[in-house]
Amino acid sequence: METAFTPYVSLFGGVLIGIAAVLMMLMHGRIFGATGILAGAIFERGQEQVWRILVIVGMITAPAIYLLIAGRMPTIDVPITTPAIIIGGFLVGVGVTFGAGCTSGHGVCGIARFSPRSIVATITFMIAAIVTVYIIRHIIGAA
Repeated sequence: METAFTPYVSLFGGVLIGIAAVLMMLMHGRIFGATGILAGAIFERGQEQVWRILVIVGMITAPAIYLLIAGRMPTIDVPITTPAIIIGGFLVGVGVTFGAGCTSGHGVCGIARFSPRSIVATITFMIAAIVTVYIIRHIIGAA
């Protein structure tokens, strides 16, 4: 299996995420953690809920904006089954709960604030990702 790495597109996406994180901190004094935003959109009320819902709406409508600009949707190849995606999503949810945040909250915002908890969490995410890819590609032999 070959991973299609797109350095310029990846860099552009990373810059956009960084800008969003900085703007969130400047405008709201909040960390741009996707799972925290989602949880707050469900459980918070009032202005706290409104801005969170607007961020989620932005995340959902961004592909439509891309379609308008590029004239096509990006090709996404997911070489696993739907049950595997559901199980993976559940495991990520469990990890987010035990890790007190997600990769965007810890990896982007936490490390930028030199948070020891976020640095440990991000190192844990990376080790788990490396081990998972190794097992899937070299031990299980998935294509």
